[in-house]
Amino acid sequence: MAVIAVAGCGSSTQTATITTLSAAKPTADQLQQQFVGVVNSVSPEVVQIQTNAGLGSGVVFNGDGDIVTNAHVVTGAKTISVTLTSGARHSASIVGIYPQSDIAVIHIGGARPHPATFADSSKIEVGEIVLAIGNPLGLRSSVTQGIVSSAGRTVSEGNGVVLPSVIQTSAAINPGNSGGALVNLEGAVVGIPTLAAIDPEFGEAPAPGIGFAIPSNTAKEYASELVATGKVAQAGRAYLGVVVATIVVGGVVVESVIAGGPAAKAGIEAGEQIASVAGQSTPSTEAISSVLATLRPGQTVPVQVLSPTGRESTVQVKLGSQPGS
Repeated sequence: MAVIAVAGCGSSTQTATITTLSAAKPTADQLQQQFVGVVNSVSPEVVQIQTNAGLGSGVVFNGDGDIVTNAHVVTGAKTISVTLTSGARHSASIVGIYPQSDIAVIHIGGARPHPATFADSSKIEVGEIVLAIGNPLGLRSSVTQGIVSSAGRTVSEGNGVVLPSVIQTSAAINPGNSGGALVNLEGAVVGIPTLAAIDPEFGEAPAPGIGFAIPSNTAKEYASELVATGKVAQAGRAYLGVVVATIVVGGVVVESVIAGGPAAKAGIEAGEQIASVAGQSTPSTEAISSVLATLRPGQTVPVQVLSPTGRESTVQVKLGSQPGS
């Protein structure tokens, strides 16, 4: 499935009471009150982010003024301002960016909005009702509703960025939702909306009802590292140790090999073509990134290689760990 990243898409500490649904079948009024309670509670924890390049959203990460968002919302930004639900605006600076997983943290001065609660995304269930809260098209504190359609998807943002184990949701994700909150009916963040699917068969038009969010566990892990040190030391993702480019006739050619890396140790050389990894065809740079996203550091896999003269061989490569930011 082809997907694209959506465009860079509150100061009050009051929280609304969220009514817990009883074990008995809830009435329509009870469900409605549950929705209203979640929106009232979470909306002040979601901010609008404006850069010189566009708009996006962010989630208040802690009580120190740090906000987690998508890397693509703030990467390359010369100016960043944050608008709280109260309407107050504050300038912000970048704490750290981890583009490989599309996570970034920014910091605002002069305000300490109430931090969001992050759920354990490993416990999320398909069919669970979720709300996407953000600022699509610049409409502040906008809410859409849907369910968790799937978990554990691997999707590509383009530009060589592949996100493993993301959440698929039917809650509408529009430009400006990026970096906002996907929350459950307990008002806890289960994901950070980041992608909207497109349909290549219909001129790459948006595919309604198919959006993706980075799991809260992933976002929390990397955001914590960025807050602590300004970078991510290790990604915990499989690493081949090559720089590749897609060639016109299909396949990826090795432009360079990282000295001392897994590919170099296996004897792979620049100029060779990688036809498959772990038995999966790799006709493009996006394909090879997608395959690696499903593998683990330390795993030994077969890599099919074609020499510049067309000679085919298969080497065993012990995958390394992708470097951090």
